[in-house]
Amino acid sequence: MDKLSEIMAAKRHALSKQIRPVRDQELERLGRMQTQGSSFLEALARKDRLSVIAEIKRKSPSAGEIAAATLDAVDQAREYVNAEVDCMSILTDTDYFGGTLQDLWDIVEFLEVHKRKTPCLRKDFMVHPIQVAEAAEAGARCILIIVRALEDDEIKALRDAAEIAGLDILYEIHEERELEKALRFGPKIVGVNNRDLKRFKTDLSVSELLIPQIPDDIIKVSESGIFDLEDAERASACGANAILVGEALMRAEDPEKLVEAFHNA
Repeated sequence: MDKLSEIMAAKRHALSKQIRPVRDQELERLGRMQTQGSSFLEALARKDRLSVIAEIKRKSPSAGEIAAATLDAVDQAREYVNAEVDCMSILTDTDYFGGTLQDLWDIVEFLEVHKRKTPCLRKDFMVHPIQVAEAAEAGARCILIIVRALEDDEIKALRDAAEIAGLDILYEIHEERELEKALRFGPKIVGVNNRDLKRFKTDLSVSELLIPQIPDDIIKVSESGIFDLEDAERASACGANAILVGEALMRAEDPEKLVEAFHNA
């Protein structure tokens, strides 16, 4: 079993006791509660610079421990806000990435208290609409759909739930066939993961191959393996509108300086 299949199996097992019907009325109500600034899509759609999605990630199967388990997610979010990132990605998977849904709740509360408009992505392994409801209730403005990991009916259920709740969707792909599959669902944001989730090998040439094939009216995100200005410039040169950066910003002594460099790529 490859690592992604292992993670998805673990996620399905963990969710098995939480699964319940999620009605449209519940999702609509949660959607009406959305008060935090602009949408995720709007935040990435600017034309004057490369947008940055800054990720809060304590560990990963590929990098191991990135930050202490005791890391205060709000403190990290404060650094990102000060660096004027465009969006944040909050990992809420505990077993493999050391995150929690509470991190998302706490960060959104911090943003609301300080009247900041940085929209947040709930970054997790989504398999059921109950996770969409959780994301909306916590204040996320976007969810992740990993195209490789899901059947068409699962993607449709997640998409429909997200649309009713007023959430954007980042469709994540790694291969051409996954792009073809994603396009059947009318995506507005497509992320190309430069990391092969089967082998956890990272190669920026994946973005250089796939991003030019994504239709012009879709926001294009290059994810993973972006550590410095040269990497960001490669992503921008192949047509990325945004980059998603986790490890490099989590380890950076001066995240503000690094984000400024990325914005100018």
